[in-house]
Amino acid sequence: MRILFITSSRIGDAVLSTGLLDHLARTYPDARFTVACGPVAAGLFAHMPRLDRLIVFDKRRYGRHWLGLWAKTAFSWWDLVVDIRASALAWLVPTRRRAIMRKRSGHKTAQIAAILPVAPPPLPVTWTSAADRARAAELLPDGTRWIGLGPTANWSGKVWPAANFAALFKALSPGARPVIFAGPGAQERVGAQLVLDQLPNAIDLCGQLSLSEAAACLARCALFIGNDSGLMHIAAASGTPTLGVFGPTSVAEYAPAGRAVAVAVSKAGDMASLSVADALAAAAPLLSLGPRQ
Repeated sequence: MRILFITSSRIGDAVLSTGLLDHLARTYPDARFTVACGPVAAGLFAHMPRLDRLIVFDKRRYGRHWLGLWAKTAFSWWDLVVDIRASALAWLVPTRRRAIMRKRSGHKTAQIAAILPVAPPPLPVTWTSAADRARAAELLPDGTRWIGLGPTANWSGKVWPAANFAALFKALSPGARPVIFAGPGAQERVGAQLVLDQLPNAIDLCGQLSLSEAAACLARCALFIGNDSGLMHIAAASGTPTLGVFGPTSVAEYAPAGRAVAVAVSKAGDMASLSVADALAAAAPLLSLGPRQ
């Protein structure tokens, strides 16, 4: 059986689609998979079992990226095409069955699962290699209680003040050590540095990890706290107890999805008005859970 899975170019949405992809892999144990996604999200799928091909395509003007993807998929026969992007491509390649995304209400995982349909929505997952896990163990060795912080986001309106991240960490767990996660680039570095300056004993992993390495490191954390971002979704998918802090974005659609998750939501809709006390109250039930073993 051959399955073509077309997923998002954005990290967060791509992570949220992994639950359905994992469900397909478990449902069809003999299937082989081709996954198509944008370059930023590609690392999420690099270590997926039974992955025949990972097709990475850059967005181009006038939708020309779809033409390139069509050329790479139209001359194969597929048993199932799953299209999270709701593109025309799924109608233009030969397949026995098509499952195509359409906009619905509810959490993004439920919207994605509904295209087959699958209920309840399967939880997102992460795939890591032995090398990823070995590096994570070197960076975050056993014997320390690690708390991950994700103080950046792709939009400044989603960023909780750096001082609040630092204050929340100090109030959470005496004896723990902070780990600062952020992506590559100058903007990410600036946002992360504001927290690093206030937590001098923090481990700085900003811009140093592939997505699968980040997942392996997050899986070693007792707790992760982050803005609404792809990193928050990776943390939840890795099984780490995860607190998402939200302001203007939709909690109903983009709350973290995982084995142990919680949200702290600004009542005024802006990040500055979300208090440390409210975030601490939301995080408290997660503190006793610890890393997934």
